[in-house]
Amino acid sequence: MNDKIMVKRDIVIIGGGPAGLAAALAAKKEGAESILILERDKELGGILNQCIHNGFGLHTFQEELTGPEYAARFIRMVKEQQIEYRLNTMVMDISQDKVITAMSRQEGMYQIRAKAVILAMGCRERPRGALNIPGYRPAGIYSAGTAQRLVNMEGFMPGKKVVILGSGDIGLIMARRMTLEGAEVKAVAELMPYSGGLKRNIVQCLDDFGIPLKLSHTVVDIKGKERVEGITLAEVDENRRPIPGTEEFFECDTLLLSVGLIPENELSGQAGVKLSNVTSGPVVNESLETNVEGVFACGNVLHVHDLVDFVSEEAGNAGRNAALYINNNGEDKIPEEIKITLSPQNGVRYTVPSEIRIGHMAEEQLVRFRVGNVYKNCYIRAYLDGERVFSRKKQVAAPGEMEQIKLKKEQLLSILEGKQKQDKHELVIQVEE
Repeated sequence: MNDKIMVKRDIVIIGGGPAGLAAALAAKKEGAESILILERDKELGGILNQCIHNGFGLHTFQEELTGPEYAARFIRMVKEQQIEYRLNTMVMDISQDKVITAMSRQEGMYQIRAKAVILAMGCRERPRGALNIPGYRPAGIYSAGTAQRLVNMEGFMPGKKVVILGSGDIGLIMARRMTLEGAEVKAVAELMPYSGGLKRNIVQCLDDFGIPLKLSHTVVDIKGKERVEGITLAEVDENRRPIPGTEEFFECDTLLLSVGLIPENELSGQAGVKLSNVTSGPVVNESLETNVEGVFACGNVLHVHDLVDFVSEEAGNAGRNAALYINNNGEDKIPEEIKITLSPQNGVRYTVPSEIRIGHMAEEQLVRFRVGNVYKNCYIRAYLDGERVFSRKKQVAAPGEMEQIKLKKEQLLSILEGKQKQDKHELVIQVEE
């Protein structure tokens, strides 16, 4: 495509959900001139538009908001700052030299050359195909997010007697939502011996409504050809295989699947971004920059968050860092850069970031991660080249709740001073019983 007719922008943000909006505002505040948000839906706000329950904004606004209210505040700020956005626009491709190919009904297919790109595409639900549930494919099987959209935005009721497989936060919230709309939720079944959702959601959405949570259970059979007539749950052993003789039949017309979220990273992969085999999201450094220079990532496309406030905070950092990258004319390298590789061990599944460049590090560096099991009365500890730099006692650490630690630049530098000749530095984060 001819460069003369190519649209040019300082920063292009892909996704107009909570991450994209927060990144745009932070980049604008940091001095980026021309910012463009590309959103495939007909409105800004992303998944928040269908999350009509409250519990959003306690960290960001110090008050409790619903999802649409939280989104509306960011949308208003984006409009006040006159940040450009295009709706109903599908991004088809991102090249390694930051040329974005997009398509919309109004403009057809066109290209944008960006100085920096921020990936903020969010995540999607894991499909049923990945679950190997035997039986036919009758009507009445929905992902929890689809059911949420049907009830909250379209005004349709998926069914009257419901079983939910998976105890992720969307599944727990939909157990309460369906109950409030008059449905009978028979049970929430979870394959793992622990819930995948926040503790507060288990209490507010299941316990308060008397809905049983069956841990170490899964669906082994679905009855019905045209429409779901019932499902059979069975207990599973430590290898997650059904235990014969533990089967229990539940009469129902609807099965909701809440079996995990996956970062939406097809575009990232096409752009040559290195993806984590644990989170399926990009591998990033302390600036939230990927291995492709000038391409940043934030929010659920990076790793699945449990609170939208943390998404906004992280996206703000990505927006600021993208603006700083442009202000430095794309020069992102410091000579003789000291790099620290973060190594998740002993119960820690992954860390964001995966690498810290000391020269680019802020005075305090936030590291977020999830544990792989439920740990009680444990310590979260971090060691730089064998020397402890962080320790915190935890009564409970669980996979459903994201953990975070703060590293102090001054402390890290004092340890590194005596090891200047070392080529590699490792920071281990682990759980200690």
